[in-house]
Amino acid sequence: MTKRKTSKIYRRDKRHQFAALPWRTGARGLEILLITSRETKRWVIPKGWPMKDRAAHEAAAQEAFEEAGVRGDITREPLGMFRYLKRLKGDKTQLCAVDVFPMQVTGILDVWPEREEREREWVTPEVAARRVDEPELAALIEAFAFLGPAR
Repeated sequence: MTKRKTSKIYRRDKRHQFAALPWRTGARGLEILLITSRETKRWVIPKGWPMKDRAAHEAAAQEAFEEAGVRGDITREPLGMFRYLKRLKGDKTQLCAVDVFPMQVTGILDVWPEREEREREWVTPEVAARRVDEPELAALIEAFAFLGPAR
């Protein structure tokens, strides 16, 4: 089987990111893992820029490890996409598009690269949708909860 690589267009596009939507079935049913952003402490999902020689879903899984300390089974196809204004230096912003890949969490680490910079919390999809600032991300979370993880 040939390993898919992130397309050259993604590697060049500084406005496109990839995110994991970490989920599990917990005592309350479906739960979503949210993390805080490093600077503003807003609730977000793990996301980052394309990575050389990694498919989009693999880059999203790597971000979930680095930012949230989780491992799991990630889908190869995105659930959907949302847009947000990325804050840049000098009070500038840039509109970014983010492909979101559901990831069933199979391992939660006690030690991970960004543990000192972020908080993480498992919440219901309803709470997750209310906590995130981006309306399109909230809608994706709600749709994921409605459709169920088996896609």
